[in-house]
Amino acid sequence: MTVDDRFGEKLEQARKNRPIGTVTDPVTDPVGDWATDFSHVDPVWAADPYPIQDDLRGRCPIAHTERFGGVWLPTRYEDVASIAYDTDRFSSRAIIVSNVRPPKELAPVGAVPPISSDPPFHHDARKLLLPAFTKSAVAKREAATRAYCHALIDAMEGKEVVDAARDYAQHIPMRVIADMLGFPPEDGPKFAAFVEDALESINRPQDERIQGFTRLTDYLVAQIHDHIEHPRDDLTTYLMNAELYGKKLDPIHVVGTMTLLLIAGIDTTWSAIGASLWHLARTPADRERLVAEPELLPTAMEEFLRAYAPVTMARLVREDMTWNGVEMRADDWVLLSFPAANRDPAQFERAGEVVIDREENRHAAFGLGIHRCVGSHLARMELRVALEVWLERIPVFELADPAAVTWAASQVRGPRTVPVRVG
Repeated sequence: MTVDDRFGEKLEQARKNRPIGTVTDPVTDPVGDWATDFSHVDPVWAADPYPIQDDLRGRCPIAHTERFGGVWLPTRYEDVASIAYDTDRFSSRAIIVSNVRPPKELAPVGAVPPISSDPPFHHDARKLLLPAFTKSAVAKREAATRAYCHALIDAMEGKEVVDAARDYAQHIPMRVIADMLGFPPEDGPKFAAFVEDALESINRPQDERIQGFTRLTDYLVAQIHDHIEHPRDDLTTYLMNAELYGKKLDPIHVVGTMTLLLIAGIDTTWSAIGASLWHLARTPADRERLVAEPELLPTAMEEFLRAYAPVTMARLVREDMTWNGVEMRADDWVLLSFPAANRDPAQFERAGEVVIDREENRHAAFGLGIHRCVGSHLARMELRVALEVWLERIPVFELADPAAVTWAASQVRGPRTVPVRVG
């Protein structure tokens, strides 16, 4: 069977929605008590979750809400790590909290393998991706990434105010991921819409959510067919030809993994770059020090990742149980807040401060356990290069209007607008 035959037979399945599973009604009321009625997509949380997390860690370290059909929120590093490593009692078949719980039949593969996969399938699905994300493979992309960062700043010439998130941060991972997957680089605006549909629309009506995912799936299917008609050497072609257990990957597996790479590969790094530039724009002492001591940037970068970790991952409780004194029900969501874990004073000294020369920094920004980010080397390279080029070309900048900064209300939290005055 040729590649064309295999995908021609089965890709139509990828266009169809998977079984819906359990659906709950959206709740958009303002939060009452964060310990018993929290919402991670509430505007107050999106604007500044850290005081809320600190308060919960002190008085109710495992918060709960009935929104989204029931969600638990541990805020201590120890609890977050314990759940992340416990694949026996917590499933990864869905990793984005929403009003829909996919059916258990999706396990152990999940919709976007390997991040949605449970053991033992997860190990083998993850292993397929490792070659594309090694340090040596990532190093080959650095020169092109640096050149693109310079091009983005060239386009800002003559402007007194630019948007560090919208004009710079978001475009860098879009270009890198497009190059890796062999997608048209001009499709960046589509990628931004896909990210919003996947991560920032969880409280929208279910038919709108389905429409968003259909648009994404249709795009990926079209890209696969283009690769069939115009073969080239990239990550999409690799996935189309990859084998698992002696057989080519199921087309739905291919589409799911491409979805993961496109959404997670863009939003996480976009958010990390944007948050770092936001911090430097509002903290002139740190900005001036990094300009004067560029060799400190790799250390400072890790501190930005700790302090402004963008990703909160989710798990589903497998069976009814008592866990650390709380009664969890089967299919309850659990939000693994790596940002909250990274600011736990029991784990980090001066946890609530940004210390750019922090020497010991075993942060959890890239996750913990078997699902630790497979693309961490790539993300670090993009973040480092983006900051190096910006500080080299724009050493003096400040927030033009602090009130105009906006943040994504989703499990990947990063600034969406950061207007800065340059020069």
